[in-house]
Amino acid sequence: MAALGPLSRITRLGCNLCRNHRLVFNRNYQKRGTASCIDPSYGLTDEQKEFQKVAFDFAANEMAPHMAEWDQKEIFPVETMRKAAHLGFGGIYVQPEVGGSGLSRLDTSIIFEALSTGCVSTTAYISIHNMCAWMIDTFGNDEQRERFCPDLCSMEKFASYCLTEPGSGSDAASLLTSAQQKGDHYILNGSKAFISGGGDTDVYVVMCRTGGKGPKGISCLVVEKGTPGLSFGKKEKKVGWNSQPTRAVIFEDCAVPVTNRLGHEGQGFNIAMKGLNGGRINIALCVLCDQLPVLWEQHMPLCCWQRITCWCESSLEKHSPITNFCSSNWQKWPPSWLRLAFWCVRLLQHYRRTDLMPFRSAPWPSFS
Repeated sequence: MAALGPLSRITRLGCNLCRNHRLVFNRNYQKRGTASCIDPSYGLTDEQKEFQKVAFDFAANEMAPHMAEWDQKEIFPVETMRKAAHLGFGGIYVQPEVGGSGLSRLDTSIIFEALSTGCVSTTAYISIHNMCAWMIDTFGNDEQRERFCPDLCSMEKFASYCLTEPGSGSDAASLLTSAQQKGDHYILNGSKAFISGGGDTDVYVVMCRTGGKGPKGISCLVVEKGTPGLSFGKKEKKVGWNSQPTRAVIFEDCAVPVTNRLGHEGQGFNIAMKGLNGGRINIALCVLCDQLPVLWEQHMPLCCWQRITCWCESSLEKHSPITNFCSSNWQKWPPSWLRLAFWCVRLLQHYRRTDLMPFRSAPWPSFS
C-alpha cells in the first residue's frame, strides 16, 4: 500500500504529459487483441505512415486470423510469408538492385513492429530471414548477391542463421563447428542448436571455425539445403512460437564450395555480430508488441505507460541524459515496470532518434 502514493502522483503527472503530447488510446488495435496506448504513427513521416499502414493491414487480414491455428498445428506459413514478400517485406533493408526494398533500419523496425501485431512468432522468423539476406547482400561479392538475394527477397527460398551450438550460446566465439579446406571445398563437421526454420528453410548462413581459437578463427559460409552431409535433428517441442520450426542443423563431412564463403577467412565473427546488431532491435520490437496484452492483463495503469513513453520522447527531444527518471519515485516502481521503462528508453533511442546512438549510460537499478 505504501507504493500507492507515489504511483498516484506519477499517474496524475502522466495524464498531464499525455494531454500535452496529444497521445491517444487507439481502440482499433485493442479489437485486434493488442493494446496501444499511443498513436503508433506518432513521430513518423508520411512515407513511414504509409508502409506502416500496409504492414498493420497485412497483419490484421493475413496473419492474425490464422495465428492460433499456426501455433496449435505447428504450421510454417510459407504462402503467407510469400505474400508479405510481394509487399517488399522479404528483403526490407536489402539493396534494390538484388530485389530488396532498400529501406532504412528505422523503416524496418516500424514494419516489424506492425507485423508482430498479427503474429509475433512469424514476424520474428521474417526478421531472421531479412537479417540473413542483408548479411549476404552486405558481405557477399557480386556473384553471391545475384545468386542468393533475389530468391530470398521474394521468399521463393527461406534462410536460417546458424551460430548457436550445444556448447556455445552466449560465448559464440568458442564455437566448435569446423571447416577444413580441401581443394575448392570446405569440409564442415559439427552441429548448430535451436536454429529457427531449421529443416524447412533453403539457405543456411553458418559460422564455422576455419582457423585457430577465438573470434579471428571464425568464417561465414552459405550452405544450401540438399548439400551432401547436411542433415537436421528432430523438431523441437516448444510452449509457443510454433509457427517457426526449430531444429538442430548437423554437418557430417559436408562439402561446401569455397565460393560460398562470405568475406575473408576469419571475418565470420564480425559478420555474425553485425547481423545481430540490427537483428536484436527487430526481435526486441516484436517481443515488445507481444507483451503489451500481458501488461494490460496485469492491470498496468494506462497513464503509467503513457508516462513512460512521454518521458522518453521528451527526454530525447531535449538531448538530456537519462539520469532523473521520475525524480526519486522510480525506486518504488515494481521491478517489471522498471524493466519495461528501461527498454522503452533503449528502444526509443534507436527507434525514434538514431542520431543519439550509441546509448548513453545511466544509473539504472539492478534487475534480478
